[in-house]
Amino acid sequence: MNGARTGFKWWAWGLLAACWLLTLQVRPMLDPDEGRYAEIPREMLVSGNWVTPTLDGLKYFEKPALQYWATATVYSVFGVGNWSSRIWTVGLGFGCLALIYAWLARLYDRRSAMMAVALLAMSPYFGVIGHLDLLDAGLTFWLTAMVLAYTRAQCSEPGSGAERNWMLLSWATAALALLTKGLEVYVLSGLALIAYTVLERDARPWRRLHAGLGVPLMVAIGAPWLILVSVRNPSFAHYFFIDQHFERFLTDRARRIEPWWYFIALLVAGAFAWLVPLARAARSVWREAGPVPHFKPLKFLLLYSGLTVVFFSFSDSKLATYILPVFPPLAALTGVAVARRPGSLERAARAAAGLTLFVAGGLLVYSQHRNGLIPARAIAWAVAAALAALIALAVSWGRGRPRLSPAEAGNEAGAGASGGVVRPLIFALMYIFAWQALLCEYTVIPPSRSAYQLVQKIKRDVHPDTALYSVGQYRQTIPPYLHRLLTLVSYKGELGFGERLQPGLMTATPRQFVQRWDESHDAIAFFSPQTWRKYRKQGLPGRVLAQDSFTVAVSRT
Repeated sequence: MNGARTGFKWWAWGLLAACWLLTLQVRPMLDPDEGRYAEIPREMLVSGNWVTPTLDGLKYFEKPALQYWATATVYSVFGVGNWSSRIWTVGLGFGCLALIYAWLARLYDRRSAMMAVALLAMSPYFGVIGHLDLLDAGLTFWLTAMVLAYTRAQCSEPGSGAERNWMLLSWATAALALLTKGLEVYVLSGLALIAYTVLERDARPWRRLHAGLGVPLMVAIGAPWLILVSVRNPSFAHYFFIDQHFERFLTDRARRIEPWWYFIALLVAGAFAWLVPLARAARSVWREAGPVPHFKPLKFLLLYSGLTVVFFSFSDSKLATYILPVFPPLAALTGVAVARRPGSLERAARAAAGLTLFVAGGLLVYSQHRNGLIPARAIAWAVAAALAALIALAVSWGRGRPRLSPAEAGNEAGAGASGGVVRPLIFALMYIFAWQALLCEYTVIPPSRSAYQLVQKIKRDVHPDTALYSVGQYRQTIPPYLHRLLTLVSYKGELGFGERLQPGLMTATPRQFVQRWDESHDAIAFFSPQTWRKYRKQGLPGRVLAQDSFTVAVSRT
């Protein structure tokens, strides 16, 4: 990073990081996922059991434990809160920007690296999901690190120490991806390697995997927890590997049925601002040679991304977040194309500005249509997002493009075409903020998408000995904000597996609940509005403490 025109300097990365983390504490945890991934680490820390994950005190084996460990460690230092529950996954989301920058700066040039960072920041899909406490941003980081390390190894001198070290890093990050979400890491990377070999008629990458060292390293990182949790919980292996991988992928029992083109539509929406340069880049990588004679890294990234979309499109269980891992590689290969085509970055910024203004206004219209009102905070966030988009729009039309010396122009082709470092940095900052502002706007528009306000209203009524029940529902943001477990009544959902393993541990039948409620002098129950009306008609005593769109909090006294 020598000089202001050749790459982002430390202060630029500081600005980007500060902007990326800006709203971590402002936004309440959202139901259901953010509540779940905040609560499991809290229970892990409280119980001291870092092997067997639990949710509401019941065994929960749907996902591996790496993110739980990391978040629980943060909790142990800073306590449970909005930002501490998100910092691991959101921080790794930001790390994806740094990964593609470093990779492109080394294999191509810093201008391409800056373009890729700006483009990835323009993606609303990456910008929104990357700011939620889900497993996907962490998985995306480790998968991106794995793929980029692999391509660095293949671009190194055959048989060199650099080749070996990059491959070992690739094996290690594959194990961390496994510990984040599961086995798909091996399917996706294997499909890409096979496709590249067939299309290029080149088997050399298979001989450069350093599997003799890499496989033992991967096993040493990934296997200990899987073995230990299986020993302590005999039901784990079948549920985790068979039920949560093969049966979820091959059947529709999760009721996440979407059309075959679902992920293609999400890809188009997520890369909306740079869809045209992405198409040009995809076409050009088939014809271009790589930075070294024996490997084409951009083609490998394209194959990896395309096959990931195809793989999940064949699944009978589709979630919108599944294809997040393709966005950093696609931004990287598009960054190279944009760096070579003056004006492409500016056009992408204008498209992103139009999308931002459309969504900001659309959310306000939605609120008025659905609720008959527009919250003042929603207007404030919409205005903030619009201002960021307008600043980016103004910069995209501005002048002041620097002239480069012949030597600089040769090293950084066309670097003056988009304002050196300043324009990519401004675009990245504005859109990183804009997507967060739109997420905040969505969050404050009714109906309530978090139990935060509800919990604040009843906290003074909750004592250490207060019995807490959740009747007919399980509002996942209540436990992490209350720092308490709930006894479940007439609810199974994703906790059904844990209930079958530990019957009666954190559950009660409707009859048991009514009996305990009648005998109690200090109890609070959380009902859905319909369930509360049913129990009220049956004569259940209680006083409503607070309620929102989804939950009624009722005190026994």
